[in-house]
Amino acid sequence: MLPLLHQKDTIRLQPALLIAALLLPLSASSTADDVPAAPAPAPAPAVNATISRIAFGSCSTQDEPQGILRTVLEWKPELFIYMGDNIYGDTRDMRVLQQRYDTLGRRPEFQQLRAAVPLIATWDDHDYGENDAGREYPLQKESKEIFLKFWNESLSSPRRSHEGIYTSYRFGEPGSGRCLQIILLDTRTFRDSLFKSPQGSWKNDYLPDTDPQKTLLGAAQWEWLKERLQEPADLRIIGSSIQFAHEHNGWESWTNLPHELLRMVELIRQTRAEGVLFISGDVHWGELSRLQAPNCYPLYDLTASGLNQDWDRLEPNGNRLGDACMDFHFGMLEINWGTTPSVELKIHDMTGRARVRRTVRFSELRFSGR
Repeated sequence: MLPLLHQKDTIRLQPALLIAALLLPLSASSTADDVPAAPAPAPAPAVNATISRIAFGSCSTQDEPQGILRTVLEWKPELFIYMGDNIYGDTRDMRVLQQRYDTLGRRPEFQQLRAAVPLIATWDDHDYGENDAGREYPLQKESKEIFLKFWNESLSSPRRSHEGIYTSYRFGEPGSGRCLQIILLDTRTFRDSLFKSPQGSWKNDYLPDTDPQKTLLGAAQWEWLKERLQEPADLRIIGSSIQFAHEHNGWESWTNLPHELLRMVELIRQTRAEGVLFISGDVHWGELSRLQAPNCYPLYDLTASGLNQDWDRLEPNGNRLGDACMDFHFGMLEINWGTTPSVELKIHDMTGRARVRRTVRFSELRFSGR
């Protein structure tokens, strides 16, 4: 990851990042085992930057090729967000977890991406430690340390001063009309157990749990999020490793703790935070969902979940806009900061073709009666 400056749990990306990164050598080797890990770029002076092109993705096993990352580079993103399941660790042996991160770090496709584009990341269950795991996973602190080390998180990072890995970033000056806030949530460290159907036969058998005492984010993260949403920004991207705005389908998502989903909507209303849209992963297909909650503007959720994992069964989703992508893919946000600002939400497949595409004006992400 490229050098970052932290201020109150908000991180500002440094400029000249791409210039510094492009100077890093690339190995000509074609096998992951023979390629040394690319060094982190040297620190650069901290200056705000306007970010207009953001790529993101999730669900990439370290043991298989990741050619999709070369397609990502063709779109010249200024930032790439890893949304979780960045490796498939699934272990309580931290030596094994470290080895699986090392395997990803040796992949030439990953090295090329890391050398050319600033990377930020959150985790989901498989890189957190175990399938569908929440707060009960006993090695979350050890796993967190390996995560922070791999993603080159500085020793002064606010992430190191609290439980979990939630964090936020800001690009551009407030009041400039080009202020972008990125909030990455931690949906694993604090999450209570989910309610499984007694008749469930496999994995997609979670039912909505109405227990109001159960939490997804935990008290400290909820309070932190409230503070972040009160900060000025023209566009806010909330990264959740699990889906937010779709219809309940039995898989892991915010819909399994519906009171927590409603709490998010209410927090957005309470703070009058405008310009919010969600990005997510986890499910191995890509789609765009829209949640229309009372007394709130539409909440879009662009899911990109299949860097090198796909799926052969698409679940119904009445909140889906357009088609879904079942092939390898990544998400792309292209921001137009002009006189009529907007953001184009896209899912690209291995060929670069946009399989999902929708333009959302900032004016749609506003409360009425302003």
